[in-house]
Amino acid sequence: MTFPQAPALPEELDKLMRRMRLPYMRKAAPDVLATARAQRWDPAEVLRLLISEEVTGRDAATRRLRRHSANFPTGKTLGSWRAEDSTSATSTRSTPNSPPGRTPPTPTSVR
Repeated sequence: MTFPQAPALPEELDKLMRRMRLPYMRKAAPDVLATARAQRWDPAEVLRLLISEEVTGRDAATRRLRRHSANFPTGKTLGSWRAEDSTSATSTRSTPNSPPGRTPPTPTSVR
């Protein structure tokens, strides 16, 4: 099943969004505007939705950029960790909630 294509943005609006560097809003705008027109949305709701789309897109782009610039090793997960290859002391791994050399406290009864 194919859905009808949303009409393209007016050229002036597209130029303004490009000039203001709003790529995520520009991408969502045709569908949002078509839906808003068909369902007679309040203009404030249209603005809220378009701005939230831009914010969400920018947040995702920022996370991608920060992950990339952090140079994390790719393909590593906690599931691939092997205790025998670890350089940390066994005593450190055996009681994760207490400092090394201390035994964890025992639960006491509540009065």
